[in-house]
Amino acid sequence: MQIALIQMNPVIGDFAVNSGKILARARAAAELGCELAIFPELALSGYPPQDLLDRNSFLADHDLALQRLAGDLPPGLAVLLGCVEQRPAARGRRLYNAALLLRDGAIQYRVRKQLLPSYDVFDERRYFEPGPAAQLLQLGGLTLAVTICEDIWQAEIGHYGIDPVRDLFDLAEERGQRIDAVLNLSASPFQRDKERVRLGLFRGICASHQVPLLFVNQVGGQDSLLFGGRSLVMDRQGRITAKALEFAEDLLVVDSETWQGEIRSPVEEDELAAVHDGLVMGLADYVRKCGFRSVVLGLSGGIDSALTAALAVAALGPENVLGVALPSPYSSDESLADARALATNLGCSFEVIPIAPLFTAFRASLAPLFADRPEDLTEQNLQARIRGNLLMALSNKFGHLLLSTGNKSELAVGYCTLYGDMSGGLGVIADVPKQLVYELARYVNRRQELIPERTITRPPTAELKPGQCDQDDLPPYEILDRILELYLEQGLGVAAIAALGFDEAVVRDVVRRIQVNEYKRKQAPLGLKVTSKAFGFGRRYPNVQNYHE
Repeated sequence: MQIALIQMNPVIGDFAVNSGKILARARAAAELGCELAIFPELALSGYPPQDLLDRNSFLADHDLALQRLAGDLPPGLAVLLGCVEQRPAARGRRLYNAALLLRDGAIQYRVRKQLLPSYDVFDERRYFEPGPAAQLLQLGGLTLAVTICEDIWQAEIGHYGIDPVRDLFDLAEERGQRIDAVLNLSASPFQRDKERVRLGLFRGICASHQVPLLFVNQVGGQDSLLFGGRSLVMDRQGRITAKALEFAEDLLVVDSETWQGEIRSPVEEDELAAVHDGLVMGLADYVRKCGFRSVVLGLSGGIDSALTAALAVAALGPENVLGVALPSPYSSDESLADARALATNLGCSFEVIPIAPLFTAFRASLAPLFADRPEDLTEQNLQARIRGNLLMALSNKFGHLLLSTGNKSELAVGYCTLYGDMSGGLGVIADVPKQLVYELARYVNRRQELIPERTITRPPTAELKPGQCDQDDLPPYEILDRILELYLEQGLGVAAIAALGFDEAVVRDVVRRIQVNEYKRKQAPLGLKVTSKAFGFGRRYPNVQNYHE
């Protein structure tokens, strides 16, 4: 049997667009001689629909779209599709996260997700009821074990009381049947190093049960989440025998006689390339799905804005990117020259708006109230806020989406200005630590120099006062980033981090800064997620609290 693995990029709640994509790909699969086409988890609604699931109108429109789609699918083709299913029961949540097998206008099989993740960015127990034990799917002479995303992760996560994969094999043994393959419909977000963990999990299932595995994943950017696709097939020994594209829609055909197909993306992940490509995809999708066509950003001559601009040009094309230099009295000639060179290298539009006159006017207006007080962070923040206002004005006037250029290291310790450099509609590198920013800049320059070399090699500075350098106020980034990783992603405390060889006073100061700047991050633009613990709805800490280690 020929089977099509179809990774699609849905738009949440756009049932017309999503139905059109499903129908077009199903027809393509039928033309290729496929008898079964498999789509990702919640393909019809897009994942995650969040509180749209609380709206009766959304559910009614979903079901109407499903009914119409079922009648339009190619005759004879079986389509296994992730969708929302309403529950008639009076108790419990009123929805299942389900997968339905549609053929010739009818539902011939259904399975409901049993393991509902409620950690990090996941909150499925808010909406869905855990499904009952799944039944085996008999199709085209094959016996298939169908699972939905988290249902296959028990061996790795370990805190669920049931194991849907093991239960399906126990069921097959009771019935004297042999499972020919495990299918998994997923909407599994990308993050650094997750592919290694996922492949290890899949290989363990293949080896333990001596069975092939088919994984069909969503692709595309959805708010802060990046879905990488990478749908694949493994044989009984856990060897990858077919693999779809990364960060792009794809249709992959596999033959059940050999469980082999094309390998269209690297079997071994290049993590740096994956982060770069994921950010490009996420930026492009956020702009497109939100109805924008172009972006604007401030170009300081520094590494963060340079990387953001390079990602924007890769995502949208140079004709849709406007870079603006906003030099202050403290900006160096080198910074302006590097910003201009970057725009020239990238081919994007470039403008210069000096802020010295506005800065002088602001200080003059405030002078009577500030009296004889010395200059401090207030005057530095004024410059950032003037820039933020000017960039927002350009956004409003020309319909550009303003990109924020701050990185994760700065956001963590509050080295950023509310209503200044934090202004914007999307934080492209908000989950990218500073050291990774430099690695990505080198990656951007792998074929030719797009980001000026001086931008990469000069010491980082905000240029908000004479002779300023980031390291005047922060630990060296190689130290800061490691402390942040240990504290934020691995959950270690001050004492445990210090025991690894870090100065305890430095660790305490970093943790203090993280805690006191929670209010800033709550007001920051949404940022694209690439690490295991990003700032955003996957990390929930109160602004008002007084816990100190």
